[in-house]
Amino acid sequence: MRSDKVSFEGALGDTLAARLERPSGPPRAWALFAHCFSCSKDIHAAQRIARRLTRHGIAVLRFDFTGLGLSEGDFANTNFSSNVEDLVRAAQWLEAEHTAPGLLIGHSLGGAAVIAAAEKLPFVRAVAAIAAPADADHVRHHFIDQIDAIEREGVAEVSLAGRPFRIKKQFLDDIDGRKLDDAASRMRAALMIAHAPRDELVSIDNATRLFVAAKHPKSFLSLDDADHLLSRESHAHYAADVIAAWALRYAGAGEWPGPPRPPQGRAASVEETGLGGFHSWAAAGDHAFIADEPEEAGGLDGGPHPYQILCAALAACTTMTLRMYANRKSLELGRIRTDVSHERETGEESGQTRDVFQRTVSVEGGAGDLEDKLKEIAGKCPVHRTLERASVIRTEIAGDD
Repeated sequence: MRSDKVSFEGALGDTLAARLERPSGPPRAWALFAHCFSCSKDIHAAQRIARRLTRHGIAVLRFDFTGLGLSEGDFANTNFSSNVEDLVRAAQWLEAEHTAPGLLIGHSLGGAAVIAAAEKLPFVRAVAAIAAPADADHVRHHFIDQIDAIEREGVAEVSLAGRPFRIKKQFLDDIDGRKLDDAASRMRAALMIAHAPRDELVSIDNATRLFVAAKHPKSFLSLDDADHLLSRESHAHYAADVIAAWALRYAGAGEWPGPPRPPQGRAASVEETGLGGFHSWAAAGDHAFIADEPEEAGGLDGGPHPYQILCAALAACTTMTLRMYANRKSLELGRIRTDVSHERETGEESGQTRDVFQRTVSVEGGAGDLEDKLKEIAGKCPVHRTLERASVIRTEIAGDD
C-alpha cells in the first residue's frame, strides 16, 4: 500500500487535509471516505476500512471535514450542507488529479452525507453508508442539553467526545427536518446499508428507513455485534471486505484479464495483464498471483518481482523440508519460518559476480541443540540443490497457432 498526504480546497475556501491510500499496482476502483460527526479521517474505523480496501485493489481518499482534524477552518461555521459540499470538492479533486471516485463510503453522519452527495456526482456508481442516521438532525442528541442555549444565544460551546466545539444556530437550522429518505429514493447509484442491529447510538430503524426508501440495486449488510464506531478491528475489516466484493461489481474499472492456465505438464505460466509496466499474472497449477517490478524499475509494483519469487521458493522449500524431517523424526518443533534475501557480490580474487542467497531459519520456542542438524537438513532442500548446481534451460518460441 502507498499512502500520501494530500490537500485540497474545501467548500468554505479552507485547505482540507487528506490522505490518499492506493494499492500496489493499478487500482481496480477509486473511493472517497467520509468520517463520522466531529471525528477525523484518522479515527480507527476510517483508517482500518480504507487500508483494508487497498488490499482489494481499491484506492481510497479520506479527508478531514472543515474545522476538524488537520483541516483548516472554524467548525462553528460548518453544517451538514457544507460537509456535503466538502465531499463534492474532494471528489472533484480526485477526478482532476487521478480518477473520479466510483464509490462513496460514509460512516455515521458521514454515511448520511455520502447519500446526499451522490446525486451531485454523476460518476458515482456505488454508495456504502455505515451506521448512518436517516435524519441529519439525529446528531442533536450529542448536545441535547445545549439546544436551548444555542437557540437563545446563537452559539454555545458543547463537548463532543470529550473535546470542546462551538455550535451555532445556523447548524441547527441546516439539519432541522433534513431527512435522507428522499435522497436515497432518488439515488441512481447502487446502495449498500451496513448497520449493527444493536447500534447504541443510531438505531437499526434508521437503516430500515433508508433501505425501504432506496430503489434497487440495494443491499443490506448486518454488522452483527459491532458497536457504532466499529471499535474492533475485525468488525472494520469485515465491513471493508464485504463492501469491496459488492462495490467492484458496480464501481470497478472493468474486469481484469484472468490468469493463464498452464499447459498440461508445465509447472508455471506468466502472461502480461496488459495493464501497463511489467504487470503480469503468474499461474502454477490452479494457483495464481500477480508478478511485477517496482516502480523505480518501470513496473507498477503490483506484486513480487522475479527474484523475490525465487527467494520465496527457496524459503518455502526450506520450511517444508525441515517440517518433513521433524515429522519423520517425531521432533516437537515449534512453527518454522525461513527468511531469504538475494544480492550480488563480486569475488575479491576472481572479480566475477555471483548470486548470494542469505537464509535465516527461525523455530518458535527455539531450536535447542538441533541447530547444526537443521542447517544440514536445510541444505538438502530440493530448491537449494537446484540453485547450487548448474541447470540446463531450453527455450522455444511457440507458433502463431
